Amino acid sequence: MKMMIKMTAVAAALALAACTAGDDTAAENVEDAAEIQAENLEEMADNATTDAAEDSLENQAEAVEDAGEEKADAIDDSDGAVDSNVSGM
Repeated sequence: MKMMIKMTAVAAALALAACTAGDDTAAENVEDAAEIQAENLEEMADNATTDAAEDSLENQAEAVEDAGEEKADAIDDSDGAVDSNVSGM
């Protein structure tokens, strides 16, 4: 449950980061937020009690970081256009 709350909070932060004024700033904010979420997942993996849980959390961290980079690239490529996927986060 705590993990779900954290994931929801980070998703909200990603959506908010995408709404900032500058295109480059928004992309940087999205990527930074994803990196922070990935770091939190990696920390949780370090504290996992089983190898399976650790592997799962590390995979999630990698997926979050990749998604953040893709979202940042999409923002950079959009030249300031509003991304319709932001409202769905």
